[in-house]
Amino acid sequence: MKRLVKAIVILILAVADAIEVSRSSDGHCNYKHISTPRPHSVTITEFGAVGDGVTLNTVAFQNAVFYVRSFADKGGAQLYVPQGRWLTGSFNLTSHLTLFLEQDAIIIGSQDSSQWPIIESLPSYGQGLDLPGDNGTIDGQGLIWWEWFDSHSLNYSRPHLLELVNSNDIVVSNLTFLNSPAWSIHPVYCRNVEIQNITIHASSDSPYTNGIVPDSCSNLCIEDCSIDVGHDAIALKSGWDNYGISYGTPSTYIHISKVHLQTPLGSALAFGSEMSGGISFIYVEHLHIDNSLTGINFKTTRGRGGFIKDIVVSNVEMENVQEAFRFTGHCGGHPNDEYDPDALPKIKQVTLKNIVGTNISTAGFFSGIENDPFTAICLSNIALSITSDPSNSWSCSNVSGYSESVFPDPCSDLNSNSSFSCFSLDSTAAAEA
Repeated sequence: MKRLVKAIVILILAVADAIEVSRSSDGHCNYKHISTPRPHSVTITEFGAVGDGVTLNTVAFQNAVFYVRSFADKGGAQLYVPQGRWLTGSFNLTSHLTLFLEQDAIIIGSQDSSQWPIIESLPSYGQGLDLPGDNGTIDGQGLIWWEWFDSHSLNYSRPHLLELVNSNDIVVSNLTFLNSPAWSIHPVYCRNVEIQNITIHASSDSPYTNGIVPDSCSNLCIEDCSIDVGHDAIALKSGWDNYGISYGTPSTYIHISKVHLQTPLGSALAFGSEMSGGISFIYVEHLHIDNSLTGINFKTTRGRGGFIKDIVVSNVEMENVQEAFRFTGHCGGHPNDEYDPDALPKIKQVTLKNIVGTNISTAGFFSGIENDPFTAICLSNIALSITSDPSNSWSCSNVSGYSESVFPDPCSDLNSNSSFSCFSLDSTAAAEA
């Protein structure tokens, strides 16, 4: 089994053990921050780090984290990174740590593959993590990784910038993530996560670079972020085929709000295709999507199992998008030949409403799975300015749903159900903001 190379993980962990997260009656995540300063503080230079962009500081970061771990049961500690260019390989996380990046502090990921070991924020060391910055930057130097990937010269996976595994009560805020070799932020099996005021950028032609990828997470919020990458800007996932089915941990109760997404070669907002553990109760609002291949994409395939259901996407502006909506049951491969082709995914009760689009090439492509149609796909109050022939702007098969106040007129398949089949926050006693 190939070595999974994960993340240069940068931590800034302060306040988070004082976070309380819940899903309120209006469908939003509630976070209560009690900002108690860490009683202990150190600076990365105390461990021999040099911010010249040349000196490799991996050992300094590892030693610093090891040192502050001793304060985890004493209120935690802050590790301060001042202005400079701090070259480093990966380092582990620890609970109750604040790793604070000052403005103009840039942590640079080493391009030496030996500096990208498996990094995990294990349950013993991944609790109460807060990652606030003062507009500091994490740069993965992805160009060489993209060239290796395109030339098929890699025999292992590309690393992510920030990977959080089995961690709870996390805040990531006020940081810029640049040039990730693969994904920028990947929380997996995490609970109670807030990602706020983050900027993510990778070149528009960078291969399969994703922005934020919540994977089998619950109670997670993404707010006030700007993301432009080469593939999917935000992609919700929950495991791959038998692995996801057996683990059975869905991505659920996720709120995405006030984000600007751009991806010329991918999807601004994607669900799947790895969704075998299930994706449900997702509330998305106030998106601005521009210069993208696909606006909103639901993707799966035979053998996935799992479900995508109880989804609301509302209040979206699109501009210069080739395809506004895509639902497909024929996307994605399999990790091996042991998948069950009879494990059919269930896609149902998805509501898209209050959406305006200008300079849109085609409205929507909806293609479910034979004998496993997508159901209760509901469209409401949608107006798209189409640059192609509006009469050919929709394509539908193996799908059923409901539509009202949609232009151009959608396929008849999307008028085959009543509105009572639709899922929305109104049906769960929740009101839109």
